[in-house]
Amino acid sequence: MPNTSQQYDAVISICRNLFEKKMSDYGSAWRILRLPSLTDQIFIKAQRIRGLQQNAVQKVEEGEVSEFIGIVNYCVMALIQIEKGVVEQPDLSTDQAVKLYTEQAVRTKELMMNKNHDYGEAWRDMRVSSLTDLILQKLLRVKQIENNQGKTLVSEGIDANYQDMINYAVFALIHLEAMDTK
Repeated sequence: MPNTSQQYDAVISICRNLFEKKMSDYGSAWRILRLPSLTDQIFIKAQRIRGLQQNAVQKVEEGEVSEFIGIVNYCVMALIQIEKGVVEQPDLSTDQAVKLYTEQAVRTKELMMNKNHDYGEAWRDMRVSSLTDLILQKLLRVKQIENNQGKTLVSEGIDANYQDMINYAVFALIHLEAMDTK
C-alpha cells in the first residue's frame, strides 16, 4: 500500500514552495482578502478543473495540477484569515506566512490521517472528477454558511470545510501524479 503520509507531505511541499515564491513576488497582499473573496477564488479554480474534465478543447495551457495546487494554497490562506483576521494592509513577512502555512498544513494533515484511518483510504478508489465535485459541494456549503453570517444549526464550521477541500485537492494531486508515472 502506498505511504499516504509521505505522499501527502510531498504534495504539501510542492504547494508550500509555490506559496513561498509567490510571497516573495507579491508579499502578503492576500491578507486583505475577506473569506468570501477567498471562497470565490477557490470556486473559480474548482470550476475551471471541472471544465477541463468535461471539455474536449482547452484554450489555456495550465492544467488540473496547477489549479489543485491553487485550491490548496487559497484554502490555507483562508484558514490563516480565520485565525488571524483580515487586515487593511499586508502585514506578514515571507517567513511568518510560511510558518503559519506550515501550522495549518500540519493541522489539516492530522485531520486527514484520522479520517483516512476511519474511512480505510477510500479516496484511493475515487476518481479525480469525484474529488473535484466534492470540492465544489464543499464550496457551495461554505457560501451558504457565509450567507448565513457563519451560523449553522448542526453543521461543521467553515474551517472544517476548507480543511476537507485541502485534503480532497491533495488526494487529487496524488492521483494525478500516479497517472503521470504510468
